[in-house]
Amino acid sequence: MMNGYGLVIQSTGSWYIVETKTGSLVKCKIKGKFKIAGIRTTNPVAAGDKVHFQYIENDETGLIYKIDERENYIIRKATRLSKEAHIIASNLDQCVIIASIKQPATPTGFIDRLLTTAEAYHIPSVIVFNKIDLYDEDDKKRLNELTKIYENADYKVLHTSVVDNIGINKLKDLLKDKITLFSGNSGVGKSAIINAIEPELHLKTGEISYCHEKGKHTTTFASMHKLTFGGYIIDTPGIKEFGLTGFDRHEVAERFPEIRKYQQNCKFNNCTHTNEPDCAVKRSLAEGKISAERYKNYLSILSDDYFNETNYN
Repeated sequence: MMNGYGLVIQSTGSWYIVETKTGSLVKCKIKGKFKIAGIRTTNPVAAGDKVHFQYIENDETGLIYKIDERENYIIRKATRLSKEAHIIASNLDQCVIIASIKQPATPTGFIDRLLTTAEAYHIPSVIVFNKIDLYDEDDKKRLNELTKIYENADYKVLHTSVVDNIGINKLKDLLKDKITLFSGNSGVGKSAIINAIEPELHLKTGEISYCHEKGKHTTTFASMHKLTFGGYIIDTPGIKEFGLTGFDRHEVAERFPEIRKYQQNCKFNNCTHTNEPDCAVKRSLAEGKISAERYKNYLSILSDDYFNETNYN
């Protein structure tokens, strides 16, 4: 059998589409079982994985037998009650979070959970507030408030409107020659933005099935789309909530850049910035150097069932 090597650009759960160096697409299955040490996953192979496979069935399909070591990945709890994890995508240069102030409003808790996971795997993040053509004066005040909060935490923030062609070129410049994960709640306009950036993709529901399965499973897994100006967008289905997994409770503070900045001045090395005395983070919070909203989301993450179930101290 001939061997092949390529990039996983789409998964439908049982089949994987691999793009080879020559640009051909090969429909593959998995040979045996793949596991990440210490993590139970629903999907052993994810978009962005670099894989080795054997050609089978007259070289029209393949059998994946090896995954190259991942540089990083974005992972979340598969479901609220599940102890398993779901790898959204791997080998990323950056993560772009698409959010909106209205229609629908994106909770900052969702944004901060996704940012926390990206920070855990050292993936730079950009926050894009979309649909600004719909915002009234109150919405614009909220937009400015959130922009200041996240810029204060050292994140790049963009404002976009596909309708009025605002911010699209700035976003496009950030994507050039990079592998970028696009994520966000359903309805925030990810597909519209991607179509504005790369019109030839003609995305309708955010997913293209190369497997001709008439949409079966295609709302569950991410798909990679090659950009004509260089790079890839990994388009994910709309996510309702983002359950954290894969790191310890005591690491959460490290994943908030503005908390990380001040916590070295806390009295106790293991300070959780909740009830301890002489806490530099709480002091910075009172002085307005740390956002009360971000701090509230930090506390919410600390109280997650995931951390309580795993008995982290």
